[in-house]
Amino acid sequence: MYQIGQYIIYGSTGVCKVESLVEKPPHGLYYVLKPLYESGTIYTPAEHPKVFMRPVISRDEAEALIDQIPQVVAQPDRTKNLQELREHYRTATCSHNCADLIRLTMSIYAKKKEQEQRGRRFGQVDERFMKQAESILFGEFAVALGIPKEEVHAYISRRVEGLRAVQS
Repeated sequence: MYQIGQYIIYGSTGVCKVESLVEKPPHGLYYVLKPLYESGTIYTPAEHPKVFMRPVISRDEAEALIDQIPQVVAQPDRTKNLQELREHYRTATCSHNCADLIRLTMSIYAKKKEQEQRGRRFGQVDERFMKQAESILFGEFAVALGIPKEEVHAYISRRVEGLRAVQS
């Protein structure tokens, strides 16, 4: 069970704070969740939830993931079938795995750069999933690192550049 005050990942909503635990007869105990980066309140069963939930990663885990970024190989998905592309992106975002989200955002970003170099427009599906994956990832990193979500990109850039300088 999650503790009141604990931060968790809740489905595609991203980071939520466990506000309380309430009894809802005849259904049982429910978590009352407050999304950190969206408005509203979520009530979800404490036992047998229908939506994926897990604790937010630790600071050490976040930093270790960021330290691995220079070794990540971006592989843009070049499929022309939009349904296959959506499904590929949906699978990666629904894994709720930070390493998968890093690979996904880096691969979509690489695809965006390729499109720009060719003078072509970046696809709406690519753009939507890149923003979604970044939002989920940056929200979790913000909580894990104890910094505002808006500062996560700059934090990652500084840390990766520092790693590259050390390796040179």
